[in-house]
Amino acid sequence: MHIVVNTRLLIKNKLEGIGWFTYQTLKIITRAHPEVKFTFLFDRPFDPEHIFSDNVTGVVLGPKARHPILYIYWMQFKVQLYIERTKPDLFLSPDGFLCLNTNIKQLPVIHDINFFHYPQHIKFLTEKYYNSYFPRFARIASRIATVSVFSKNDISKSYGINDSKIDVVYNGINSFFRQLNQGEKEKFKEKYAAGCNYFVYVGAISPRKNISNLLLAFDRFKQNYHDAKVALVIAGAMAWGNAEVQSTLKSIKYSKDVYFTGRLSDEELAGVLGSAEALVYVPLFEGFGIPVVEAMEANVPIICSNVTSLPEVAGDAAILIDPTKPDVIANAMAQIVSSEETKLRLLKNATTQKLKFSWEKSASLLWDSIIKAISSN
Repeated sequence: MHIVVNTRLLIKNKLEGIGWFTYQTLKIITRAHPEVKFTFLFDRPFDPEHIFSDNVTGVVLGPKARHPILYIYWMQFKVQLYIERTKPDLFLSPDGFLCLNTNIKQLPVIHDINFFHYPQHIKFLTEKYYNSYFPRFARIASRIATVSVFSKNDISKSYGINDSKIDVVYNGINSFFRQLNQGEKEKFKEKYAAGCNYFVYVGAISPRKNISNLLLAFDRFKQNYHDAKVALVIAGAMAWGNAEVQSTLKSIKYSKDVYFTGRLSDEELAGVLGSAEALVYVPLFEGFGIPVVEAMEANVPIICSNVTSLPEVAGDAAILIDPTKPDVIANAMAQIVSSEETKLRLLKNATTQKLKFSWEKSASLLWDSIIKAISSN
């Protein structure tokens, strides 16, 4: 058996949501199936660390595909020519991109279709590419994998795809997230929040992540708890479209208590999350919401949105709130700082909820989907 995989998002020290899914599931699958030949397709020179086992071969097909025009060229010409020449049993694409003119069986992982619901939240050309190509990718796929029941139902309804064709493969939890001791927590508080206790947001700073409402909520929380030394730490890289965030930051009274860390190493991110009073994660749309399960592993209480996939992933381990209402978010923050009982209840529930998620389970489910795709008519 020969499986060709789109691994363009396996970039050393720059793994994000889809990149981590690719890394963790493929590391397990390739090592568990030495009888299968895997070819990883990169769009740039790759790190040998990402060739997980002897049955994996890395192939570079340039140019770097980081623009909608280059997405099309890379996938519809370079990758398609490669799979037509090599005739694998399956083309697996963890970022959802497929070749449109091939008879080779294909399995995309479509993590979510946020761009369908919030086209204004991404760059113009990227939005046009996604909303033009992803419906076609979904129709021609042999099967589809996605990361939540919510996303499965959303893809099925939005694109008119029979839900029996879609497999749910939850994300897992990276092992570097863990519960910290008090000494470790104090070190990170000093480094990132001037010694204060703090709420934390983890993720890219982009429009659909709803950072402006988070800032407004924190400001309203501080107005009622102005004597408390509580800060807000926003841990993530600035993405596109942040004029509203900058404007909101200038408008709030307690902006001096908001700290932006920028992009962090894995170890630093684990420390910043694990030292927080609570994760406050209030996006408008999520296909899964990896920071939620990372907070469970770090033994940190969670406040998160009550929309899209987040109630499914968080279960009873979070205070679920309406992300469009800063006052409601602020009230949840107040509940965390004022009620030890609430925190203990959330942490207890998290010990059970997090058992649903592991990269071993993810890899097993993805392998099941691979076999179904190869066996499909």
